[in-house]
Amino acid sequence: MATMTSLQSLTLAKFPSLSSLTPTSFKFLDPFPASLSPSAASFTATASIFSPIRPTKPKRISLVTNASSTTAFPQNIGDVLADVTIFTATGESVKFEDLWDQNEGVAVVALLRHFGCPCCWELAKALKESRERFESAGVKLIAVGIGAPSKARILAERLPFPLDCLYADPDRRAYDVLGLYYGFGRTFFNPASAKVLSRLKELQEATKNYTIEATPDDRSGVLQQGGMFLFKGKQLLYAWKDEGTGDHAPMEDIFHVCCKVPVV
Repeated sequence: MATMTSLQSLTLAKFPSLSSLTPTSFKFLDPFPASLSPSAASFTATASIFSPIRPTKPKRISLVTNASSTTAFPQNIGDVLADVTIFTATGESVKFEDLWDQNEGVAVVALLRHFGCPCCWELAKALKESRERFESAGVKLIAVGIGAPSKARILAERLPFPLDCLYADPDRRAYDVLGLYYGFGRTFFNPASAKVLSRLKELQEATKNYTIEATPDDRSGVLQQGGMFLFKGKQLLYAWKDEGTGDHAPMEDIFHVCCKVPVV
């Protein structure tokens, strides 16, 4: 309860009249803004230059129910995801089926929220630091974020993050296929978002070179939540859907699953 109160206080401190705002007038791009980083510019001043975010997005058919369990996904989810086209950070189109061996290859697929999300910079830093451990286990690291490839390059250059592991999904196609959560409430007020309050030191370290310019031009993308998935070929071994902003999958859980998977 105390943690949730802290989260509400953090949000209300930025918007004292929050109760009078509507989703269409709300210009706050993230519940954990750039001001958490000592070297970042004033978030309040910067956010005012952006047009209001759109509270909804076109409805698409989701293949996944609302659960963080592999049993909630159809058995052919690997086949469906394999056909989804995204982009490398340098702007080349690529399908998921080309990212890892679709027969026996093992891959961790991390779907960030968007490239301008401070919590995603924190997650990206943790993934980068875990890359060697993944590779020693024969596991390929793939990180996908919302926004144009140019936005991906901002994160890659300023964090920094390896370009060969980073991909852009500006239309959120993979997010829709995997049924990841989306919406105003989950982005700004979900109780799971309070987890990031225990990682403020890590968040500040990851956002030392943060810039809000990495935020997608399509503001509706900031309402998307991320997730973490582990595949062997097209078989889904692990699934995590973020309940709220900063609700990342425990890295040790992923390592535990990786260690149990025989790698050819």
